Amino acid sequence: MNIRSLTRGDGVVIGAAVLLFIASFLHTYDNYLATNAWDGLGLGLGIYMGGVIGAVLVVVQRCLPQPRKVAGLELGTVGAGFTVLVAWILFWDLVDTPSTVGAGAGLILGFIASLVMAGAVIATPLVPALQAPLVSAPKPVAPGPYGGQPQAGYGYPGAQPQPYGGQPQGGGPSFGGQPQPGQPAPAPAAAGQQTPAFSPFWFAVPAPRPLFGEDGSSAPIAELAPGVWYLAVEQRGQGLLTEMQDGRRGVLQDASNIQRG
Repeated sequence: MNIRSLTRGDGVVIGAAVLLFIASFLHTYDNYLATNAWDGLGLGLGIYMGGVIGAVLVVVQRCLPQPRKVAGLELGTVGAGFTVLVAWILFWDLVDTPSTVGAGAGLILGFIASLVMAGAVIATPLVPALQAPLVSAPKPVAPGPYGGQPQAGYGYPGAQPQPYGGQPQGGGPSFGGQPQPGQPAPAPAAAGQQTPAFSPFWFAVPAPRPLFGEDGSSAPIAELAPGVWYLAVEQRGQGLLTEMQDGRRGVLQDASNIQRG
């Protein structure tokens, strides 16, 4: 799970869920009985906790690298349905409160929290301000010499491979271009022919984007999440050959608006 993929809208959902949980312990009705939602399991578990569970499903779906489904429906869709249903029920409980009793702080606060939660779930895919990352991506440290990888703490948990552009180990040509003993000299480049140089770099995506296999298959092999730094190994047409934290490589076809490290 990647918490850096959470958005500001998810932060609103989390805050509203906490508020709804607190409201369940306050007085539901303003009368001498001073009861709360937990005096009846239908109200406490069925309504208040139903909204909290819906918020959890929405947030968990956002953190997962691949969508998960329950009975053919994505977790986020099921969670959104829970939040809207809870807001609908608490609205009518508030409207239908007998005048002789009066609505308590638990019912009023619970309705406000459920309304904010359902609104945030629905509005997040539609409002750009709510789609901004909840946790900003860490700034990359200065890369090592010759395009080497950043040191530990940069956010790239994979093993330390050979630095790109660095000096190969034994058996290959040395950095200065002089062949080692026993190795043939490299063939000279054709006159006037220039190969465009590509320097590997770190980048982050502004929104979740699919990563496709190197074989050109149309099915994505993974999804790049915002707030995580990935390594661009080489240019592949308009896309980038990308290396993930677990060592897998794929082609990011949509490299627009990426944040370079």
